Amino acid sequence: MSRICDVTGKKGMMGNRISHSNRKKKVRLQPNLHTKKFFIPEEDRWISLRVSSQGLRTIDKKGIHAVATELGI
Repeated sequence: MSRICDVTGKKGMMGNRISHSNRKKKVRLQPNLHTKKFFIPEEDRWISLRVSSQGLRTIDKKGIHAVATELGI
């Protein structure tokens, strides 16, 4: 299972970890993902999504029903 947010589509990226002596080492930067269950009262069911922190803020703003219809769930 890849580490991609279901709502925003965020995924990992490559970067450099730079030491004090300015040596560079490749590192993979992962998004802050959480597996969370949401209840949709209009459909009377639970859905499980893997969302980032920004995705949780989007769900708080728009509502879970609007986000679920955008995703086609």
